[in-house]
Amino acid sequence: MTEIEHIYKTFAQSIEIKQISATELAQPLVDAARLIIDTLLADHKILSCGNGGSAGDAQHFSSEMLNRFERERPGLPAIALTTDSSTLTSISNDYSYDQIFSKQIRALGQPGDLLLGISTSGNSVNINQAILAAHDRNMKIIALSGRDGGPMAELLTDGDIELRVPAESTARIQEVHILLIHCLCDLTDRFLLGT
Repeated sequence: MTEIEHIYKTFAQSIEIKQISATELAQPLVDAARLIIDTLLADHKILSCGNGGSAGDAQHFSSEMLNRFERERPGLPAIALTTDSSTLTSISNDYSYDQIFSKQIRALGQPGDLLLGISTSGNSVNINQAILAAHDRNMKIIALSGRDGGPMAELLTDGDIELRVPAESTARIQEVHILLIHCLCDLTDRFLLGT
């Protein structure tokens, strides 16, 4: 296989996973966007977290909310828990890396807030600890995952929404996660501003 053929194959795989995801996740995406809108209209905020590329996705989501997506609108309250290096390193040094998000949620999260937790496998202990902390604070969860959902899927309760990408490859899952985030931002704007 040549490099060009390999590129075509990679694009084809990404397109296929996105098409399958569109079929399986369209309604859960609408439900998740409604949960975001309900949270914002009740004067609550959205906290987001992930590791590695998923940390970048959490920050991307937060920036689209705080600034704007594709349409002009007032900023919306969203905080990525992945950006404060002093907080992240002090918690991981003094306690455990597993607690870097849960301790922030216990300090910043309020009943009625929403957590967007992102893990391609559902196996990230610190994301799963964040979900438990969010539930303790009476927060709802939108979980972006992949593969079989991992332990994260078992932590979700009524009112939480899982957007699980039906793929095994981390790269393909991450590609769909960013599309899901863009859909959530777009639907939020549609609900708030109309079509």
